[in-house]
Parts: sequence; structure tokens; C-alpha cells
Amino acid sequence: MANTVHIDVVSAEASIFSGEAEFVVAPAGGGEVGIYPNHAPMITTIKPGALRIKLADTAEETVIYLSGGMLEVQPGVITVLADTAIRGADLDQAKALAAKAAAEEAMRNRTSDIDYAKAQAELAEAIAQIQAIERLRKVH
Repeated sequence: MANTVHIDVVSAEASIFSGEAEFVVAPAGGGEVGIYPNHAPMITTIKPGALRIKLADTAEETVIYLSGGMLEVQPGVITVLADTAIRGADLDQAKALAAKAAAEEAMRNRTSDIDYAKAQAELAEAIAQIQAIERLRKVH
């Protein structure tokens, strides 16, 4: 049996994932972080992107889209508290592409700096979803 770490992924709506992982790659605020068992304790923000979980004793990798949140790492457990978390298989590429196009249009037709900032955030989230979908397709 491989050396593993327990990971829990929860959002405001539900518990998305709970299980054992050989390693985890998370979209942390400062960039992607790789986490192996017995990692040093850490707390960081999460930016929109794909959380990749290498499941224990399998070749499988689970992909979960995160819109943001917090990541806590302890030597034996990883906790992801996500604003929104969507399993990779549940992501809708057409919807993400439509959201990206709408955000780009809003950026072109802004009426204030607040509208522009909101459109930028929506664009970043849509792009992160599209990247998660593309990463999931490469895995399968």
C-alpha cells in the first residue's frame, strides 16, 4: 500500500470528496502547490482552477474545479474549503465558454471600474473552468 494522506473537499453546498490520496495538486493563491503525505503544515487561499487528486493504489486522478476558498494542510490530512466545487465530470464546457464570452463582452462594454473588475473575475473563473475541462480530457 502506498503512503497516503487523507483529503476532504467541501463546499458551501456539499461534501464533494473524501478519501486517501498519494498526492494532491492545488491552485493556491501564489501558484500551484504539490502536496505529498507528511507535508509541512500550511494554510493558503485557493484561486479558481483544477484540484487534482492522485488516488491511492490506482492510476486514476480525480479532477475537481474550485472557484476559490481555503486550503489547510496538516501532515496526515488536507482540507479544502471551497466557495464552489464541481467534479470534473460535471463541468459543462458549453456553459463555461458562454460565460467566458459574456465576461469578455462585459469588459468591452463596461460602464464603471466596478463592472470591469466584476467582469475580470468572471472571466478568470470561466477560463479556469475551461482549463479544468481540458485537463480532465487529457487524463481520460
